[in-house]
Amino acid sequence: MPATRTVRRRRRTLAAVAALPLLALALGACGYGSESESSEKNDKVAPAAKGEKIGGLGEVRIGYFANITHATALVGLQEGLIQKELGGTKIKPQVFNAGPSEIEALNAGAIDIGWIGPSPSINGFTKSKGQNLRIISGSASGGVSLVVNPKKIKSLDDLKGKRIATPQLGNTQDVALLNYLSEKGLKVDTNTGKGDVTVIRQDNKQIPGSFESGSLDGAWVPEPTASKLVASGGSVLLDEKKLWKDGKFVITNVIVSQKFLKEHPDVVEAVLRGSVKTNAWINENPDEAKAAANAKLKADSGAALPAEVIDPAWKNVDVTDDPLAATLSQSSEHAVKAGLLEDPLLDGIYDLSLLNKVLKADGRPAIDDAGLGANQ
Repeated sequence: MPATRTVRRRRRTLAAVAALPLLALALGACGYGSESESSEKNDKVAPAAKGEKIGGLGEVRIGYFANITHATALVGLQEGLIQKELGGTKIKPQVFNAGPSEIEALNAGAIDIGWIGPSPSINGFTKSKGQNLRIISGSASGGVSLVVNPKKIKSLDDLKGKRIATPQLGNTQDVALLNYLSEKGLKVDTNTGKGDVTVIRQDNKQIPGSFESGSLDGAWVPEPTASKLVASGGSVLLDEKKLWKDGKFVITNVIVSQKFLKEHPDVVEAVLRGSVKTNAWINENPDEAKAAANAKLKADSGAALPAEVIDPAWKNVDVTDDPLAATLSQSSEHAVKAGLLEDPLLDGIYDLSLLNKVLKADGRPAIDDAGLGANQ
């Protein structure tokens, strides 16, 4: 992994304008599946805002995806664990299907805080010359797999000539797949997806149908899409955890508008307390948390996930307060290598001061920002 000082010296430029939207996360909402028994047991209304408003603020607008990799947001909202910390300051939630729209909403002042993936965080930060957002906490690690048709692909040496899907050109999984293929000596044109392996960019909601029809040989996708493919006959050929040190890499973090952070640090701190408490509750009550997440998915997308999908998907995602900053740096390296990004300067992308304040109050050690903090 490159030294963080090398990252800090990088130019504050992107590649051609055409590349600007490429590094966008598009983890589609879970619009498939049937109602599960576990969700029926958790069909409750989250607690309403009550008590004193923090700093007199009436509401805080929070964005997230209806996705298992956003488990902290799903469970925290469903169980009222975040709202409880905010007292009378009401949460106004907004569900997104893709990273670019969430970043646009943050830039437009339509949301204040968001759960989002690493690629749009990097893209949003660099495109604004470091002026629009800060990453303030981690949320999830893992939850990404290469799932294939076992009749067509039996080993990692069988990828040449095959059709592999990712959710979007330049998104987090697309970058990971392109980097992996390059390391195996397989050449693919970044923009067209053509080469030794044909990379097909397709929305997460469409990938399962394409896989079942036989138009795809496999897909590098997040949860619950990966488990959906397995449930329809696919086989996990590679869990991305195996490619990272200690099996950990950032898939979801928490960002905030710099303006909102400056004007309402007490509200941001309260949201982070709720996030930390939610992650602790998830780890202490995995079955209840899974049911809560599925109930929230049902409320947000109209359908809960069946047990054969949510059970393995839930096990494949690890919630964490640590944003795993070093892996964000490595992800940006992969994007540069793939030609999607030109040496971004990530200095100041993190501000973990409030998170570490929350952790300290809980008797826990501070989390490192890999030298990319705003106060370095």
